[in-house]
Amino acid sequence: MEFLAPIGIIVAVIIFLVLFFNMIPVGLWISAFAAGVRVGIFTLIGMRLRRVVPNRIILPLIKARKAGLDLSVNQLEAHYLAGGNVDKVVNALIAAHRANMDLQFARAAAIDLAGRDVLEAVKMSVNPKVIETPNISAVAKDGIELLVKARVTVRANLERLIGGAGEATIIARVGEGIVTTVGSSELHKDVLENPDLISQTVLNKGLDSGTAFEILSIDIADVDVGRNIGAQLQTSQAEADKNIAQAKAEERRAMAVAKEQEMKALVQEMRARVVEAEAEVPKAMANALNSGKLGAMDYYNLQNLISDTRMRESISKISKPEDNADRKTGK
Repeated sequence: MEFLAPIGIIVAVIIFLVLFFNMIPVGLWISAFAAGVRVGIFTLIGMRLRRVVPNRIILPLIKARKAGLDLSVNQLEAHYLAGGNVDKVVNALIAAHRANMDLQFARAAAIDLAGRDVLEAVKMSVNPKVIETPNISAVAKDGIELLVKARVTVRANLERLIGGAGEATIIARVGEGIVTTVGSSELHKDVLENPDLISQTVLNKGLDSGTAFEILSIDIADVDVGRNIGAQLQTSQAEADKNIAQAKAEERRAMAVAKEQEMKALVQEMRARVVEAEAEVPKAMANALNSGKLGAMDYYNLQNLISDTRMRESISKISKPEDNADRKTGK
């Protein structure tokens, strides 16, 4: 029992030391003290209790102090608890400080919490970025399509980085400006001869308004001649007009055929009525003879009259070609 007592004390001391060094990162405290960063032991303990990793705060703070930035533990810890990237914010502040840019910690933290890469934004402010647009199709007034590719040099605007539009808006606005400029040209040759007119016109439109960037220049990288849109539209219009005319002609033909069929049916009906009437004539004459309303001499006179009429019609048909020949000879 006397031998086990010292062993228990040693184990208790070891457990105490493990818990002590786990709660208090002594090595980190020594590193901060050596770098001239005054951080209390109780501050480090408080970080442990607040579930803050001390390395994520103390190491960026040492880096900031060495770079000449005046940052506090509370600022970095608050940004860490808000879900921000402390190390990236400190690196962005150091880069801005080296480039003589006025970037405060509050704005850098806000940019980082907004989901934007604050370090990349600072780098883009120092070293502008080139955005290349895809081939933009535009049609001049003469109907010729031009395929234009532009390179847009932009610089990040830290003041408008929060709430400002991104690269997609820049590309869309540049494309709109190119389409407008080419569309207002009378001839596509004018654009081919002076492509800088596109960049000058588009640049003067203030396309970076409301975006997170500042447009420095717009350079036309390539201009290619595409299709003859005007000729294709005229061809399509002519084809459409032809189809309309054919449809209307077919409609008139169908109406004419229907009218012809209607007239044929009417003629057939009239013929049927005539045949029916002719069939009633012998009956009427027979009834007249039987009733005494028509005598035999009257019947013969009627037949003579009919025969005389037919003879006159025959003579008139024979005389018509002679009359036509007389008219041609002038007799």
